[in-house]
Formats: sequence, structure tokens, C-alpha cells
Amino acid sequence: MKITAIEDLHCDAGWRVWSFLKVTTDDGVIGWSEYNESYGSKGLSAVIRKLAEHLIGQDPRPVERITAQLYAMTRQAPGGLIAQAIAAIENALVDVKARALGISVAEMLGGPVRDRLRLYWSHCGSYRLNHAKLMGTPPVASVSDIVALGKEVREKGYTALKTNIFMFDRGAPYMHQPGFGRVDGWPELNADRRVLDTITAQMAAFKEGAGPDVELLLDLNFNFKTEGYCRVARAVQPFDLLWLEIDLFDPAALAQVRRSAPVPIASCESLFGRRQFRPYFDQQSMDVAIVDVPWNGILESVKIASMAEAYEVNCAPHNFYGNLSTMMSAHFCAAIPNFRIMEIDIDDVPWKDELVGPAPVIERGHLVLPKGPGWGVEVNEAVLRKHPPR
Repeated sequence: MKITAIEDLHCDAGWRVWSFLKVTTDDGVIGWSEYNESYGSKGLSAVIRKLAEHLIGQDPRPVERITAQLYAMTRQAPGGLIAQAIAAIENALVDVKARALGISVAEMLGGPVRDRLRLYWSHCGSYRLNHAKLMGTPPVASVSDIVALGKEVREKGYTALKTNIFMFDRGAPYMHQPGFGRVDGWPELNADRRVLDTITAQMAAFKEGAGPDVELLLDLNFNFKTEGYCRVARAVQPFDLLWLEIDLFDPAALAQVRRSAPVPIASCESLFGRRQFRPYFDQQSMDVAIVDVPWNGILESVKIASMAEAYEVNCAPHNFYGNLSTMMSAHFCAAIPNFRIMEIDIDDVPWKDELVGPAPVIERGHLVLPKGPGWGVEVNEAVLRKHPPR
């Protein structure tokens, strides 16, 4: 078996672009992966194309050898776009190999440990602030809308939801994201009383609507400094969060937050590889390690999870992309013993389930792992072409 072509394909996904890598072989086996360059990774496709040039004519099945070769070629520029490019290639090659063997990726990785994965409804309300019309959902424009959304989550059978910080103090609602250079609070990244009061009101509204049996998660991203994260953690203590999610590139600072926080801390979704995760484990910086499979590659992701197991830490995937990414993350969750809970975006563009099928099967807030070879799903290129990126 030899690689004959590696192509990147893209389609419109409303407020971002979904990107796919397609690896074709001379005996007709095709492997796919999903990657993303809409959030801080501009130019990723160009990096993938340059690395892929070296793989034409190679056997795709010794994935570890190919990955090691790509890391050696780029050793002087590790992480970032390079790591994401290698991961996209690795994930597609893993799909090729599993399909050639006629088994699922989870089985190829030694699993599955489980075939049902508990989900949390991610970005709950976040996209409804500005994209409700496009998605065909009720908008979120007030605290009362948050109560109604919490009730919707419960009625649809989900047992957990994660949200961001919503602000309603201007003409149009918006997310509080100073860590990304947006709106008030940048570059100081302080947690002032106005923001803290907004957070507590929002979490109270979700709790009122969702009820006592739906667990809440709050994602703070990069929006505060150490002191601010500690203040938010104290403010949300009454809501008994499943976790407070924090992004910090200093493991000691994150460990300080964890020691002082009265709620569990989840982190590390923006890290690459075991070398970047290790100091966070050494410092006991988080209760749950979040691993991005499209960024790290599933083989490296499983190795990160194995390292986390040695530190008595469970893992959860970072998964806010399309349905192919959901299946990639699902096989990761199914293959590792130390699984916590899986992220999934429920609100999305209407054509999401047409693009990659079969659509995720969700029963009582749990994803059922597909049983087909590879990722267990197929990319519909005809649908992809119907929605060219804008």
C-alpha cells in the first residue's frame, strides 16, 4: 500500500470553516482527519501541504515511523502549527490503517474500554448570542433566556453543560473574552465586581433551569490572571461545578489556583505533546487534563492519557469542531481507561449532520461509539462542495 495523494478540503461552517485532510492510497483505502485553522492557526493548511509532500509514495501504515520522521524534520520549530500539521497527518493515517485492518480505531488502540461516553453540552448558549438565526435556535439575549436554555438541556437528556461568560450590558449580548483581545478588560485581565456578579447571576440562571441533576461547567479560557481565576473560583463555589476550566501557560500558577479553589480545575487544552503536559502533572496543576486530539494526534493523545494515569489524573477531550472531530475524540475516550467526560457542541449550522455521517448517536446524554472501521464515519464530499468556505 502506498500513499498517492494528500488533499486538504474546506467548507463553510457558519462563523468558522471546517477543514479536512484526505489521504488516498493506491489500493483504494482512504483515510480522513479533521483539523481547524479558524482559531489562532492561520496558515495551517500550507504547513500540512509542505509536510505532506514527503509522504507521497510511502506506505501509510507504519504511522509511528512517519510521525517520528516528521518530528525529526521539524525539530527546530516544535509545537504550534508544526504540531497541528503533524497531528492532522497522523490522524488521517491512523484512519487508513484501521480501515485497512477492517477494525475501528479504538480497537486498534487496544480498546474499547467503553462504548458509551457521557457528554456535556459545550458552549451552551454561547453561539446563540450572535448566531441563533443561522442555527435556527432561540436566541440568548437575557438571563431569562439562560433559564429556558438550562431547561432545554435537561429535557433533551444531557446531564452536564459548559458555558462561557455572557454580558448583557450593551445593545447586543456578547461573550466576555479579554484574553483574546476582545471587549473590556484587555490587557489587564482583571476580575472586577461587575464580571463576578455577571458570572454568579448566569450560573444561578442555568442552575434554575437545568435543575439539581445537571452538572455545570464554566470555561474561563485565558481571560484572567492568577488572582482573577482565584476570585472566580470562590464566586462559583455555591454551584458545585463539575469543573472550572482555565487556560494558563504557567503550571505553577495553575497549581496555585487549584490549591486555593473550592472547585475542581480542568486545563491544558492548548498544550502540545507529553513534554508540555509533564510539568503540569509534576506540579499537580489540575484535576482533569483536557487533550485536543486534532492538535496532538490520537497516538500522542493516548500517550498523554497514559502519563496522566500515572499521576492519578483523568482526561477529557477538547472537542468543539465538526462531527469527524467528534468521532476522533470519541475513539480516544473509548480507548483510554482514565476518561472523565466528553465535550460536544450541540448548537450548530443545520448542515452539520449531512457533512459527516452517520450522525452521532446520542442516547440519554451519552454518545454511542460507532462500530465501523476507522473512525466509523464517512465524509460526504458532495455536501462539502455545496458549502464552500466564504
